[in-house]
Amino acid sequence: MKNKNILITGGLGFIGSHITNKLIDNNNILIVDNVSTGNINNLYNPNHENLILINKDLNSLDLNNHLNGIDYVFHLAAMVSVPLSVENPIMCNLENVTTTVNLLNACVNNDVEKIVFSSSSAIYGENMNMPLTENELPMPTSPYAASKACCEMYLKSFYESYGLNYVALRYFNVFGPKQDKNSPYAAVIPNFISAILENYQPVIYGDGEQTRDFVYVKDVANANIKACKSKFNGIVNVASGKRITINQLFQIVKETMGSDVNPKYLPKRQGDIKHSQADISNLEKINLKIDTTNFENQLSATVKWFEEEFKRDIPNFKSKNI
Repeated sequence: MKNKNILITGGLGFIGSHITNKLIDNNNILIVDNVSTGNINNLYNPNHENLILINKDLNSLDLNNHLNGIDYVFHLAAMVSVPLSVENPIMCNLENVTTTVNLLNACVNNDVEKIVFSSSSAIYGENMNMPLTENELPMPTSPYAASKACCEMYLKSFYESYGLNYVALRYFNVFGPKQDKNSPYAAVIPNFISAILENYQPVIYGDGEQTRDFVYVKDVANANIKACKSKFNGIVNVASGKRITINQLFQIVKETMGSDVNPKYLPKRQGDIKHSQADISNLEKINLKIDTTNFENQLSATVKWFEEEFKRDIPNFKSKNI
């Protein structure tokens, strides 16, 4: 992709920054990010000549003005936490649904070619028809999941009503460098790594026998770009197509880091699902193939990134051999 004008909402965040870094050298990038979870330091060159950054909430902007001349939109800005959505469903609806509808309307008004939407496997809920295909009916168990399902319906309706091309990418459990370890709602892999680095007991919610399908963040960034360039309109799972238990995951992290710590088990969190695994056949429709054999190397690269971050905070930290 070259010489395009691209809007990336949430472009300073974990996934958004990886997309930005891949596109910025050859395209004009407009980022809108309120920095609720994003960080300017996630960009390899925050002063890049091709970058314009608007540090505001999407709902506070005149989107019709800012989308003038935009070719493609990557929409990642959202409330991303299941627990927070349970605590505040009204805010979840505002930040996820209302914002998306306003953005879709502005895309239509400005003849945007395509929007790629960051959705979630949380939509499937407790559906046990593993592996999960995109044709399964939504079974949301949290306001967050319901908001993502609602946004997917709006995307389809804007395609049918106005011809706005779209792909909704249902992310499964994304991990990798730049994931926010300081968030109170941080994902399981950065929580495990950070706990071991900081010498406190890692937490597992529930019995640890719940399963997840993990996918590397660089594969997710590639999926966004491939989806944008493709002629496909619809929904695509973004995952490895494999699943492991949280207990197994902890053992891999523990061995990778050379630790002998044991986890602490706490009650299951409200809204969390028991099992998750994707059917990844639809990745072919966006011309993407994910390497599903490289998990431990990807995990090692993630650990190394977190160690480097930790060393910046604690100069006398001595890294383990990994």
